[in-house]
Amino acid sequence: MGLFERFLTLWVGAGMLAGVALGLFFPAVFTWVAGAEIAHVNLVIAVLIWLMIYPMMIQIDFGAIRDIGKKPQGLILTLVINWLIKPFTMALLGWLFFKIFFASWVDPQTANEYIAGMILLGVAPCTAMVFVWSQLTKGDANYTLVQVSVNDVIMIFAFAPLTALLLGVTDISVPWDTLLISVVLYVVLPLIAGIVTRRLLQADNVASFVGRLKPWSIVGLILTVVILFALQAQVITERPLDILLIAIPLMIQTYGIFAIAYFLALKMKLAHNIAAPACMIGTSNFFELAVAVAISLFGLHSGAALATVVGVLVEVPVMLSLVAFANRTRHWFS
Repeated sequence: MGLFERFLTLWVGAGMLAGVALGLFFPAVFTWVAGAEIAHVNLVIAVLIWLMIYPMMIQIDFGAIRDIGKKPQGLILTLVINWLIKPFTMALLGWLFFKIFFASWVDPQTANEYIAGMILLGVAPCTAMVFVWSQLTKGDANYTLVQVSVNDVIMIFAFAPLTALLLGVTDISVPWDTLLISVVLYVVLPLIAGIVTRRLLQADNVASFVGRLKPWSIVGLILTVVILFALQAQVITERPLDILLIAIPLMIQTYGIFAIAYFLALKMKLAHNIAAPACMIGTSNFFELAVAVAISLFGLHSGAALATVVGVLVEVPVMLSLVAFANRTRHWFS
């Protein structure tokens, strides 16, 4: 492991602190960054995520994808977690914390909005960052692509009815522009770039080229953290208690879902390079979609929108801790 990878937790922590400080001292810069978006997809962050995804896409071998049907267990695991378990546990935890544990600290209307934001996160499985988590755990690039793609197809049909069921709202409008732009930016374009790069390189040179890109991928991750925390610096400093209250059940949900998925992966005797990405997909969230729907349903300054934003802030450091755990327990799957 290189210098960046060995001390990744330290760099991310420094990035979080730097992001808050920069957001407070240079708000105009990050106001401009926040405005550079299309359909709630921030283009600056999209470029950085693209930088993180690109090395993994170079490793996609379409010849190997045909064999995935012979070992469908990993795909079944992520589908069960994403669509039969995760949305419902998120709704349960939201209700439990904001209707019982935190009821005396949050008024009922705000509590309902926080629960709604958590549910929107739970119903939106990750599309972009999961490629990063898969790469950091040495996941099977071909299998990860198929897992993400199948989840995206299901999301087109299942997101609105499942959200309507859990929120008790009948007029859910899926922001197709956010969904389609995200898929194009985070899956289609980097995949095409990866295919072209792979064809231009000789087979023996692919691994060395990807190795040279790895530090830049980590830099992209750290800069993403800096920007995310800078964009929310005012909220973090003005409403720290609300951030903490929302973060607690979100962290419990994230670690809990990962524990369930990891346990099932062990019982199913999956290979680690399939099990780890499958668990990461089931754990992380498609935050652009969740934020877009929260704003359209409840408003920009609503509790639901805040909850989805906290989901963004919590996800990166928590997922990195899960990446570290998955790498340390690789021998469990040998």
